[in-house]
Amino acid sequence: MKWQDRRLLDLFGVEHPMLQAPMAGVTSPQMAIATSEAGALGSIAAAMLTPEGTRQELQMVKQGTSRPFNVNFFVHKPPAVDAVRDAQWRQKLAPYFGELGVAPDTKGPSRAAFDASMCDLLLEFMPKVASFHFGLPDRTLVKRLKAAGILVLSSATTAEEARWLEGEGADAVIAQGAEAGGHRGMFLVDDILRQAGTMALVPQVVDAVKVPVIAAGGIGDGRGIAAALALGAAGVQIGTAFMLTPEAKTGPLHRAALKQANDNSTVLTNVFTGRPARGIVNRIVREVGPMSADAPAFPRAAEATQPLRGPAEAKGSTDFTPLWSGQAPTLAREMPAGSVIAKLVAETDAALKRTRG
Repeated sequence: MKWQDRRLLDLFGVEHPMLQAPMAGVTSPQMAIATSEAGALGSIAAAMLTPEGTRQELQMVKQGTSRPFNVNFFVHKPPAVDAVRDAQWRQKLAPYFGELGVAPDTKGPSRAAFDASMCDLLLEFMPKVASFHFGLPDRTLVKRLKAAGILVLSSATTAEEARWLEGEGADAVIAQGAEAGGHRGMFLVDDILRQAGTMALVPQVVDAVKVPVIAAGGIGDGRGIAAALALGAAGVQIGTAFMLTPEAKTGPLHRAALKQANDNSTVLTNVFTGRPARGIVNRIVREVGPMSADAPAFPRAAEATQPLRGPAEAKGSTDFTPLWSGQAPTLAREMPAGSVIAKLVAETDAALKRTRG
């Protein structure tokens, strides 16, 4: 297929203007390799990895492909410890701890923000792209990446955020519509009720910035890709469509939930981590959320909810599992990641030909 808009192809050095979304806990080096080998931009998610874990995944991708790939990080500011709020949150969850026989002081894993040591690691492995969620890291770190030739991307959920990212040196902006699964990338705003959908957001972001815009949220087939391109996007980022691939780390219970989900199965909730994120509704979301004013600031809420997940899953229950998904779960593909890219290219070609008559 010959793409008319070559901005992302030339910027990233890829064949197709598609980014496989870096979904923490779901993506794998194998997925990134397969996606990049298929001509798109594969991604690994380092947001929940230790520096050593990140090194291992970078080594695997480097050994598996010579093509461009992306590494993604969170750049939140660690919140101040609020012992009273943390205690109140654990008290709210106490009945669940008792039900599952989990010690109430059990502490789950947290999430670390991008820092100088991770920057050093990227400069050692030199991926083509580094992408960020919740804004951008310190300017000094952004300058180091860009000086080395690493492209910098980040997510925007409003035109204002997109302009800020462009002003801070982002080489492209991911316009994340409200339909997107996982965490909202919002960082200048905090009201989820005022978040725009992809179709409304993309053209406004395109008008607001000069850098290429990548559409994300609810896009899972060629029709969605063609629509995003028609709105002025230079390309798309796709996540949920890859969650049923064999390369995905999506667990069996999560896979089963995705297969049963439909267009009205998801909601934005903060009960798992303290930040709004889209996932399939389950017991804890219904009973504690979906948005709880009691949840500690990101990522401290996860330190209390995460220990509930394992014991429940051992019983075959997803009551406490973050079932991340965008609003188009029925478009998830049960096929290898490379085949997903090939299918998306063919579908987009067909959709564009239909629109041209």
